[in-house]
Amino acid sequence: MLICGIDEAGRGPLAGPVVAASVIFEEGFTIKGVTDSKMLTSFQRETLFPVIIENCLGYSIQQICNLVIDEINILKATMLAMYKCISESDIKADKYFIDGNYFRLTDNYQNNINYETVVKGDSKIFAVSCASILAKVTRDMLMREYHSVYSDYDFNSNKGYGTKKHIEKIKEIGVCEIHRKTFCRKFLCDI
Repeated sequence: MLICGIDEAGRGPLAGPVVAASVIFEEGFTIKGVTDSKMLTSFQRETLFPVIIENCLGYSIQQICNLVIDEINILKATMLAMYKCISESDIKADKYFIDGNYFRLTDNYQNNINYETVVKGDSKIFAVSCASILAKVTRDMLMREYHSVYSDYDFNSNKGYGTKKHIEKIKEIGVCEIHRKTFCRKFLCDI
C-alpha cells in the first residue's frame, strides 16, 4: 500500500511563501532519525532531506507566494499548495495523510482520493514527518536566498517570522516585496 504524507511550512511568518510537500512511501518504510521537523536541528533536517528524496517513491514540493497569500488568505493558500502536491504528483497513493484538522478538495477528479487529516501528523506518521522536513528545508533555503536581496530584514535568521527585531525593522523602513501585507498591517498604518 502506498502512503502519502503532506505537510506545510510557513503559515505564520510575515514574509515569504507558504510551502507544502508531499512524500510517498510503501507502508511500513522508515528512515532512522526522521521525526517532526520542529524537533530536529537545521543540520539534521538538511542531512535528512536528500535521504528522504533518494528513498521515497515520489515527492512534490509546491509554494504559494506572498502575493497570492494576500489575495486569497493563508488558509486557502495552504490548501492550494497541498492540493497542488496531490494533483501534480506522478504517483498516486492509496492513502493520503494530511497534517492538521482541515483539508478541502477543490476538484471533482480529486474527490475520489482516500485521505485523512491528522492533528500533529508530523509527529505521528512517518510520511508526514518526511513531508514536514522537505517543506521546512525548502522554505528555509528560499528565505536564505531572499536574505541576500533583502538583508535589512535578517531573513537568514528569522525566516520571515515576526521576531522583535524583524517587526522593528518593518516599522523603521517599511515592508519589502516578499512581505505579506495582510500580515503586516498591524505594524504599519499605510499598508
